[in-house]
Amino acid sequence: MRLVDMVGNTPFLYLSFLLERKGIELFAKAEFLNPSGSVKDRAALAMIEDGIESGLLSKGKTILDATSGNTGIAYAMIGAALGYKVRLYAPENLSPERMRILRCYGAELIATSPMEGSDGAYLKAREAALASPDLFFYPDQYNNPANPRAHYLGTGNEIWDQSGGKVTHFIASMGSAGTFVGCARRLKEKNPRIKCVAVQPKSPFHGIEGTKHMASSIKPGNLDESLIDQQVDVTTEEAYEMARRLARTAGIFVGISSGANVAAALRLAEGLPEGSFVATVLCDTGARYSSDVFWEAKK
Repeated sequence: MRLVDMVGNTPFLYLSFLLERKGIELFAKAEFLNPSGSVKDRAALAMIEDGIESGLLSKGKTILDATSGNTGIAYAMIGAALGYKVRLYAPENLSPERMRILRCYGAELIATSPMEGSDGAYLKAREAALASPDLFFYPDQYNNPANPRAHYLGTGNEIWDQSGGKVTHFIASMGSAGTFVGCARRLKEKNPRIKCVAVQPKSPFHGIEGTKHMASSIKPGNLDESLIDQQVDVTTEEAYEMARRLARTAGIFVGISSGANVAAALRLAEGLPEGSFVATVLCDTGARYSSDVFWEAKK
């Protein structure tokens, strides 16, 4: 088996014990168990394989894109496994763990203004790719249809099968929007009555890494807002608290966006009828945020 063959088919973890109400089920895809530690392995692999198949990615070219961390780590891992160099543009305030991991995989990392966030990294990466198209393969994760397609063919199908077709609600945060759009599109095809709920940071200035506050950001071309049936806003503090709770009471060590997803799922479940089945995503491992001070809180 090749390393890239290990991407996907992640476990579906039982989280119903977190709910105060009975008669509702909550499960989450354990995407932190992908080989590089995040859900982004799926999209990165799909985009790279699509590039190879189309001829846009050939030997000697460097994979180039913008990242807030996880997609970049996935590119770096897959690039190393398949023999491609990787150059990444990322905000300078990327967590030190993510920077170290990227460099361990051998990726070239170019820091961009932290004040401009992921949007600034995106603009710099696009500029570099357009300036030297013969040198780079530019997947453009925010606008590449192979990104949501990876979740349409993979994650969404897995949720349907692992829930035994019982899922009634899917809820997830959005960065490139690939996970949400791909899963929502597939699940609604399976059952048009499934409600798909978008998780959003409550403020444009937030600490939920890997997610976009869509109202104040450059919207990804992958985003299909017609798939959003409802929105749940989550504060950074709520995401931190849930990440701590998952680690300390369930042994599930995941990151901030995972905390946001589960916090939003619990709030959603409060208003649902008995018999509802909620599915969400545990996006990445908490090891990528271990230096963050929020872990030190007592409660």
